[in-house]
Amino acid sequence: MSDHWKQIEKEMESIRAKNLYRQCKVTTGIDFCSNDYLGLSKHPELALAFKNALENETVGSTAARLVRGHRQIMEDWENEFSLFVSSEASLTVANGFVANFGLIDTISDSRTMIFTDRLNHASILDGIRISGAIKKYYNHLDLDHLEEQLERAIVGEDTKSKKKIIVSESLFSMDGDKPNLQRLVALKKKYNTVLVLDEAHSFGVFGEKGRGMAFADLSREEIESIDYRIYTLGKSLGLEGGIIATTKLGRDHLVNRMRSFIFSTASMPAIYAAAIKSLSLLRNMGQERIHLLHIADILRMGLVEHGFAVAPTISHIIPILMDSEEQALYYSAELQKEGLDVRAIRPPTVPTPRLRVSLNATIQESDIRNLLANLIRIREGKKANF
Repeated sequence: MSDHWKQIEKEMESIRAKNLYRQCKVTTGIDFCSNDYLGLSKHPELALAFKNALENETVGSTAARLVRGHRQIMEDWENEFSLFVSSEASLTVANGFVANFGLIDTISDSRTMIFTDRLNHASILDGIRISGAIKKYYNHLDLDHLEEQLERAIVGEDTKSKKKIIVSESLFSMDGDKPNLQRLVALKKKYNTVLVLDEAHSFGVFGEKGRGMAFADLSREEIESIDYRIYTLGKSLGLEGGIIATTKLGRDHLVNRMRSFIFSTASMPAIYAAAIKSLSLLRNMGQERIHLLHIADILRMGLVEHGFAVAPTISHIIPILMDSEEQALYYSAELQKEGLDVRAIRPPTVPTPRLRVSLNATIQESDIRNLLANLIRIREGKKANF
């Protein structure tokens, strides 16, 4: 065995010893872990729209969009989406990771200062890293700390000349909590920064017709002042892809400068046709949104009542905090034996091991009671010594 593979083997042994080993598992049981928040990935009308699109188009796009991969249906989708979220223009890319990563890399350079919530998604942090920008962490949801950082950044003429960008999720994917969006917008205006808001996990669930957290918390003028909003087709829309909503000038700039767009083969054309159908379904799923947040309240209150440690979530994402990686894995395995697909999330993805319960609108109240009963049974069974 070469030195390279010996080093890899040693690293993998260390990962296993720390209970951080990961592997892909086939999905089984009731879905308590995906991001298919409205259950649209299984919707028969969406499946039919995708099937019909396949019959009328090539299966693959065959090239990048700037070569031969572009289709009229792609423009139709982006125009439809832009109208829905009140943006001048939008650009669709392979997935949400590429959207964040590519955007931040495109609008930043080594003289840019990026102020990022400490718990922002890896796609945001990797975009900052690859751009070479100066990274400034602020404590999770602590906008006083953010303002302190901004104040320090404007001291001195040299730092004044640097572009400043604030990046935050509107609903945090692992904690289910959110920032004060009005304050974020106010800070953006006060300190003349660019503001990037990732709406991936709030879209479809919050705001008028599921338009996202910005539409739940902000005025139209405040929404329009956000420079870039990131969405995804891979969560509430039940498909795959990422989409950046911005100005017409901003889209034109990304088309010309965003390397992960320019040099990537375009997504399947059928995705865009299906996305138009999915959006039409999503905007009319008000009852599903009400039900989803209702069962989230039931589960959250039940967990607290029975003494489980729950992160301060306000949403359908409910993290049950665990004392160790081993404990999180044990609970997950026991729940999956009962047909309840709950996954353990461990460092470095999150600072604290947890069960991330991610609810969707197809789950019933009886499923919530079953999950609670099994969590209590596992804890009281004392089958493991943690």
